[in-house]
Amino acid sequence: MSTEKEVVSVLQYLDNKTILVIGAAGFLGKIFVEKILRVAPKVRKLYLLLRASGEKSASERFNDEILGKDLFKVVKEQYGSNLNDILEKVTIVNGDICLDDMGLNKLDSELEHEMVQQFDAIVNLAATTNFDERYDVALGINTLGAANALNFAKRCAKVKVFVHVSTAYVCGEKPGLIKETPYRMGETLNGATGLDINQEKKLVKEKLSQLQATGASHETITQAMKDFGHTRAKVYGWPNTYVFTKAMGEMIVGANREDMSLVIIRPSIVTSTYKEPFPGWTEGIRTIDSLAVGYGTGKLTCFLGDLNAVSDVIPADMVVNTILVSMAAQAAREKETIYH
Repeated sequence: MSTEKEVVSVLQYLDNKTILVIGAAGFLGKIFVEKILRVAPKVRKLYLLLRASGEKSASERFNDEILGKDLFKVVKEQYGSNLNDILEKVTIVNGDICLDDMGLNKLDSELEHEMVQQFDAIVNLAATTNFDERYDVALGINTLGAANALNFAKRCAKVKVFVHVSTAYVCGEKPGLIKETPYRMGETLNGATGLDINQEKKLVKEKLSQLQATGASHETITQAMKDFGHTRAKVYGWPNTYVFTKAMGEMIVGANREDMSLVIIRPSIVTSTYKEPFPGWTEGIRTIDSLAVGYGTGKLTCFLGDLNAVSDVIPADMVVNTILVSMAAQAAREKETIYH
């Protein structure tokens, strides 16, 4: 049983903290940023790593794709004319998790120095969640991107916790109790040997070179890289490219964390908000939402299922709360902890 001294106040933990959020433009990332701005006005600073996209700068993406969403209406109402005061705590940083050092070595040296000296925590929410994503894209974000984020965290003077958001489905399709145990480098679901992340990088490069040498069209290359990811996942027992690359992401941060306090969050199917900032906020049609929308619009009159099966879905705001509690609980503990 916990003693009163062991109980951690999440809000107190957030006071005067400087946090880097990677993947803030994603579904969970937006909800995470909104929650901190709404409940933790004493947070010192939030840095959001965003990449410029097309003609949009990172700052324009923040205004359009994050702050401009209905999700932030409660924050805007709460602060009213003082909204700019809280937004002054937010710094947008142009970077890309797929690049070495996340592209931060191209920043103004003063800003980079400031970041390296100030961060207390780094939260990596960046991912491509497409099940049949191109293998080069999924490997770049979900696996190598996680390594880039961790490597940057290790450069930071006072980071006390690195949070990596994964998925419960790294465990594949095996039945029974799923334990909160880490994946070690090279471990596979089907017992096959030879899984090596550096070798996967090499295979991707070779496959792309071969396709480009034949003069294949963009569409042909895209389909071939999707098929290649699926094939590589099946070799080692994972059902699709997404969960395979997320599993390797866990391996690479676990193997390279050294004495960094590492938290790996493994949510199941993430769906719309339950309570915060209001019930039912979602973005587009996500995962299991397609069943509800199909049924509600009359386009899906029935579907096959096991009446005894449990559908593991979790509201997005509960995932965000889990991340925040884990940060407060694990800060400076110098170990790896997994939360399903």
